[in-house]
This record gives sequence, structure tokens and C-alpha cells, in this order.
Amino acid sequence: MNHATDLYPAEVPSSYRMGFTVGEHSAGHMRRILRIFLTRWGLDPLADAGELALGELVANVVRHVPGRSCSVLILREPHGLRVEVADAVPGPLHAKAAEPFAEGGRGLALVEAVTDRWGVEPSTGGKTVWFECDARNT
Repeated sequence: MNHATDLYPAEVPSSYRMGFTVGEHSAGHMRRILRIFLTRWGLDPLADAGELALGELVANVVRHVPGRSCSVLILREPHGLRVEVADAVPGPLHAKAAEPFAEGGRGLALVEAVTDRWGVEPSTGGKTVWFECDARNT
């Protein structure tokens, strides 16, 4: 049986890390988790961009990572928010223009459009895709 305790602690940590095996509905769950943290940190204005970018990165894991396993890190930084999604598939990623009627291929272009910075870093046995959103007057 699962027990939830202290759902609304007075102090919310400045980071959250969890390993997941993601599925079709995981992006929605991760967006809700991110919004909870942003609200508690007083960074609500970053929620829309952060949720969209995180949803795209989780969707990429669902589509392209065998076993759909990843680790998500949500960090409160002095400048705002940093989110990292790590998986076990090595290789570079690039935002590219999709064909006008293509059903996919716009995810990283969306991440690039709604965040202040994003990138890909190689890690042991895979890569970490990250993005940052700056808090402006929050």
C-alpha cells in the first residue's frame, strides 16, 4: 500500500530527481509534478514553457529510447529553472525544421522556441538533454 505523507511541506527542496520507465501518459504526469514545484518555488510564470519543454523531452524518450527508461531532474537555480532528462541512448540531437504536413519532428524546435537555453551533453552510456528557463521579475 502506498502512503503519502506531508504533501505540502513548508520547505520544498530545490531539486527533484526520479528515474522512470515512461509511457504514453507519462508526459502529463511529469508536467503536473513540474507545476507543483514551480508553484511552491514561486516560479509560476515559468510553468507553461517548462511544461511544454518537459513534455516534449519525455515524448522523445517514449518514441526513441528502447525500454523507455529515463531519469528526470528538476532544479531550482538562481536564475530560474533547469530540467534534465537523461537516457541510455548516446548520440547528438538537433532541432530541425519538420516538413509542413509531418506528424512529428518538431519537439526540439519547440523546446528551443520556448526556453532560454537548451542542449545535449553526453553521459556515461547515454545522454542528458536539458533546458533552462529564466525567471523574469518573479
